[in-house]
This record gives sequence, structure tokens and C-alpha cells, in this order.
Amino acid sequence: MHQPAPAAVAPVDPEERWKDWCAGRRAALTAATGNLALVETRWLPAGDRPDADAARTGCPDTVTVTTLTRTDPVTGEPEHGLRFWDSAAPALTAFDHVDVFDYDPAWVLEAAYTPVPGARRVAFEHIRDNGGTRDLVVPGDIAVTVDGRDYTLSAFDDDGSLLLVFGDPTNGDSTYGAGRFLFVERTDDEHRVILDFNRAFVPPCGFSDQYNCPMPPRQNRFHLPVEAGEKLPVFRDGFPGQHRPTPSPAPQHESTRTP
Repeated sequence: MHQPAPAAVAPVDPEERWKDWCAGRRAALTAATGNLALVETRWLPAGDRPDADAARTGCPDTVTVTTLTRTDPVTGEPEHGLRFWDSAAPALTAFDHVDVFDYDPAWVLEAAYTPVPGARRVAFEHIRDNGGTRDLVVPGDIAVTVDGRDYTLSAFDDDGSLLLVFGDPTNGDSTYGAGRFLFVERTDDEHRVILDFNRAFVPPCGFSDQYNCPMPPRQNRFHLPVEAGEKLPVFRDGFPGQHRPTPSPAPQHESTRTP
């Protein structure tokens, strides 16, 4: 019996996929527990365990409370905390959109990836640590050539994904002052990755001062403007946002990008 030929599959337009990514970013940012909704991160005294239900007692109906755990940067012991998210937070209600550069296929770069046996830890300065550093696990080296210059980049392990924190001359001008983030795309070849800078994004601390984001280490700073990806969040009604924060001492209730 004659079998019909399979229907032709239309090629996926990379720019359309990028537009879908932008829409997904907006949905994540404006969610009830999205970056814009975080109003407090509260670290508990050593030995205390968080109780989200008890912490939510007396809060408005718009508030969600979640728990988190990290390793204390001084003692190395587990440290527990609470995060308070408010769907009526001023940053969320005033948010309009995130400015982006136009899609540019030239900023989709192939790079070589060399895993490091046993991984290693690299010091990253954080915005709210007053010059201090925290060691983050970097599973391998990313080698890429940009505008004729070779770079060896350090992307750290973020819950199983490679997260690149990078800087370039646009920071503090058209883009977020402390640098931007980019998830590294793995391929079927363990020694090859994709850096699609059209998906570079403003870090969480650009939407709430309750995050303590890592800053780009020296090796992750590009010499030319990376005019791709997100620029800055835009707010209505004169809301200032967190566009260009400067490193400052950690507050009483310090927060981090990842636990």
C-alpha cells in the first residue's frame, strides 16, 4: 500500500522563537512570585527553621511566603530564610516593559566548552557584599572569539544550568549597570555550546533590591558593546526601579540570586 509522504515541516524562525522568549520573560517577571514581586528576604538566626504559614499570618492576601536555604558564606553551615512576595508590590504595579535590542543573528555565537574534572570554585563579587566575594562552582571553561579577541569565560552552575554573568561597555548606559545574565545553551556535543546574546537578561536585582546578584568577574567582561538582549526595565508613574545600583553593605535581611 502506498504511504503518503510526510508533511513538510516549516523551519523554525529564530526571531520568532526569540519573541516567544521575550513573552515568557514578561510572564515570569510579572508572576505572583516573579522578580518584581519580591519585597523581603529574611534570613533566620542560626538553628531556626522557617515556617512559611506562621510568617504569613497577618499579611495581606496579596502576599505569598516561601522558604529558602543557602550555605552561610562565613561559617559554611546551612542558613534558612523566608521570602515575601507581594502581587501588589509597587515595582510590579508600576512595571511597563523591558526595553530590548532588536534581534541580531550575529550575536548567536558558537563556543568551545571544556569540562573541568571535579569542577572548581571561582570567586564572584556580589552587589551587596561591599567588595566581598563568594565562591561559585564553575564546571568548565567556555572559549569564544568576539570581534577578533579570544575570551575564556566562566559560567557557574545554577541548579544544573550554566549561567554566564557578563559585562560590556553598554552597562550603566543603555543596559543594566552591574552587568547582565545569559543561560548557556548546551548541544549534543559536550564540547560545544551556544551563546545567544539576544537572550541576555537583566538580573533579578534589576527588579528588586531584595536580591544580591553576582557581578561579572574580570574574564567575563567584553571589550566591545554587546548590543543584544535586554536593556533596562521601564516603569510608569516615575517609579525609579533598580536600574543602576552600586555595591553597598549588606542590609540586615540580606538576599542572594540563588540560595
